[in-house]
Amino acid sequence: MIEDLRWLGIEWSEGPDCGGLYGPYSQSERRAHYLEAWRRLRQGGFLYPCICSRRDLAQAANAPNDGDDEPVYPGTCRERKDLGEFTDPAGVNWRFRVQDGEEVGFTDLNLGRQHYVSGANFDFGDFLVWRRDDVPAYQLAVVVDDAAMRITEVVRGADLLKSTARQLLLMRALGYADLEPAALESGDLGYTAPDYFHCELVRDAAGTRLAKRHDALSIRHLRESGMTTEKVLEMAGWP
Repeated sequence: MIEDLRWLGIEWSEGPDCGGLYGPYSQSERRAHYLEAWRRLRQGGFLYPCICSRRDLAQAANAPNDGDDEPVYPGTCRERKDLGEFTDPAGVNWRFRVQDGEEVGFTDLNLGRQHYVSGANFDFGDFLVWRRDDVPAYQLAVVVDDAAMRITEVVRGADLLKSTARQLLLMRALGYADLEPAALESGDLGYTAPDYFHCELVRDAAGTRLAKRHDALSIRHLRESGMTTEKVLEMAGWP
């Protein structure tokens, strides 16, 4: 991906290939950061273990709620008392306990005001922060990385709008959004939520979202077919 982006003429000032002030930039090297966040959330009572399988979720009455988002978790393991105590996250899924009926809003720089309600019967339920194969889930990893790297603007696809609401809840639970910006100068974990810009998704003539699972053409494939950088940028609507 890095090679293909450079082929397009896109440059960046820091990252896994060129270093920077906030490394390491590969998530595989940032496990200690994610574990610390898991411990803080666990100690704060925000997490609980979950043993539900993908099949269990697929059979839930309200899953999934749309094609671009994860199923709404019905809360099956939320109040279970027979799962024991865990001193580390491995071996079981960990979910963030949302408040039923809580409103989460933010203003997107592209799509305007967004509004979601948390809870099993609303827009999103208790969501994964750590997977049973001992890997942090997307929601936790990006929040921890954004805070540690002092990210001020996030640009991504509109299919992740609802994830922004989840991530704002994580930021609050971890204390990132509650600290004054001045804390940045002292080296503390103080962090203000970034601005968000969600782009419209690229779709084919039938309206299907272009993705690897639909055999969408990658930049690498276009390169290998002989297409020029200029043509690819033209197709993408580059100004």
